[in-house]
Amino acid sequence: MSNSIIDQGYRPTEDEPFMNERQREYFRRKLLQWKQDIIRESSETLATLQSENENHPDIADRASSETDRAIELRARDRQRKLIAKIDAALARIEDGSYGYCEETGEPISLKRLEARPIATLSLEAQERHERNERVHRDD
Repeated sequence: MSNSIIDQGYRPTEDEPFMNERQREYFRRKLLQWKQDIIRESSETLATLQSENENHPDIADRASSETDRAIELRARDRQRKLIAKIDAALARIEDGSYGYCEETGEPISLKRLEARPIATLSLEAQERHERNERVHRDD
């Protein structure tokens, strides 16, 4: 897509056709930037973890350091999974299914996509899904 189709200040609106070329490009860029930020943060974390490979003489300091390291690694694992969801969203942009609810086929609101660009369910379908999860969890 050419850069002339979308400018820096562009934001999708309800006034234009849903998931037109400009909107797809907007969300593609948003997803790619998010992925790039996660990868950069992960690289910084890896460098920090490698440089902090100290042997703390105090057992409390060592335990605190190990706890911090475990928390950081769990966060990175969540981000690794998030990258997979971002990649899936990018693939949906390419195949034309991005922005449509996987359950109902209806458009996902632009507000929801702006807040959660990897959303695969409309707000209503997501709420139904969460209610069902709660019901089955209580069993």
